[in-house]
Amino acid sequence: MKSISVVIPNYNGKHLFEKYFEHNFKVLKSLGQDVQIIVIDDASTDDSVAYLQENYGDKIVLLQKDTNSGFSDTCNIGIEKAENDLIFLLNTDVTVEADYFEKLYKYFDLEDTFGVMGRIIGMDDDLIREAARTPKIMGRKIKSGDFFHVSDRNTLTPTFYLSGAIALMDTKKLKAMNGFNEMFNPYYCEDQELSIRAWRLGWKCYYEHNAVCRHEVSASTKNHNQKRAIKKIHFRNRYYVHYLHLNDFDLKLWHLQVIFCDVLLGILTLQFYKAEAYMDFLKNREALGRKKKAFNTQMSRSHSNLGINDIIQNIKMMLRYKQVVKL
Repeated sequence: MKSISVVIPNYNGKHLFEKYFEHNFKVLKSLGQDVQIIVIDDASTDDSVAYLQENYGDKIVLLQKDTNSGFSDTCNIGIEKAENDLIFLLNTDVTVEADYFEKLYKYFDLEDTFGVMGRIIGMDDDLIREAARTPKIMGRKIKSGDFFHVSDRNTLTPTFYLSGAIALMDTKKLKAMNGFNEMFNPYYCEDQELSIRAWRLGWKCYYEHNAVCRHEVSASTKNHNQKRAIKKIHFRNRYYVHYLHLNDFDLKLWHLQVIFCDVLLGILTLQFYKAEAYMDFLKNREALGRKKKAFNTQMSRSHSNLGINDIIQNIKMMLRYKQVVKL
């Protein structure tokens, strides 16, 4: 049985800890194995830290940041501190069912497993919020397909990306990739970009339909920024993903598609945040270029030359002749 380090990023989540943490704490402690619980506070202005110190004290590792920066940076601090075989990313607005982990261990018997996630449903309903997804290309834009799972219990279901809210990942592989790309701070798309890197290195991401957790929708981001600012961040980070993982002619065509379909159309429809997001992306291309070069070096060392189209084909092959159920 593999040991687990749980990494929990927090920003002003005292009310969520009060509602959900005790349940998750009991589930984790019931595993009967070495479990390390790491909470990283992203410079909260509420009483999160005091609450955790008073109620959990020496039962958890509590790390405090002086400056608020966002999800990727906060998680990376926890990832660096993690000591066990597997790392479980857990949002403060999520609860896991009692048998969640038992259903995921089998995936790590495979040497090329990067990580696995379960099914996410609503906190007060059974509507699916996250499940397996397939990648697709529309023009030159990378998109995620509909939710699905494979009905055959003896077949492993691949997924394009792992949700950062409940992903269980191989610690050595995650650390070898240096965790999340911190350019995606404060949030959005960082989990997709991490999963793309894993696939391109020849590792696999899986989905287990029978492992279930519940999620309080939008609880962790609704107090951060106004909706327009959030949309701008979302589009900027999507542009980051494409620049990092498209190359040559595909990248040039993507630029044209974004300029005409996002920027110009956005201006005409008064959705100026799309143009602002693209300008932010352009300002950061040099730093993105360094990240891209570093990852290309890692791919060379791993003797991999996989791209987005290869990921799409690999997932299609894994699903070939399988009974795929759309959700």
